[in-house]
Amino acid sequence: METQLALLAFNAAPVAIVLTEQRVIRACNQTFARLLGYRAEDLPGQSFRLFYGSDEEFEEIRDIGLTLLRETGSYTDERLVRHRAGHVLWCRFRATTLAPEAPLDRLVMSFAPIHEGGPVSLSKRERQVLELMNRRLTSKEIAARLHLSPRTVDDVRGRLIKRFGVRRAADILPMLGGRG
Repeated sequence: METQLALLAFNAAPVAIVLTEQRVIRACNQTFARLLGYRAEDLPGQSFRLFYGSDEEFEEIRDIGLTLLRETGSYTDERLVRHRAGHVLWCRFRATTLAPEAPLDRLVMSFAPIHEGGPVSLSKRERQVLELMNRRLTSKEIAARLHLSPRTVDDVRGRLIKRFGVRRAADILPMLGGRG
């Protein structure tokens, strides 16, 4: 009976929860599946790659937070994840590892949307720039990380400013619920 209640609580939790092993979904609740446009029964066995715009983004995001997961067992940030329909969601991401010596072996994660507006469609480059802006990198640092010129990064920031109707790029993140 207690096992059934625990499973009921997991499935009906108002927060999106997922358990992964080596970045493969082993279990998720209905809230997680609905948030990203799937049915919960369709996700176990799927790679977390589903939720990123490219293989490069999927690989890049892997190492973010690994040091903290090893040291403290948990990690939190904000990130863009891809909905089944193709648009992205800005979410607060929290992770707890069940294996600190190898954090990705078994990870419990929660996702909570922090952008109250409608779906956001961003290009791969826009997603990359926004992710790095959220980590408080300057245009020069972003350019170096992405192997671009600072001018290219400034152009992307300019497009984002125009799209979101703000005066400066730093105003975009608060709109999406990021740190800003």
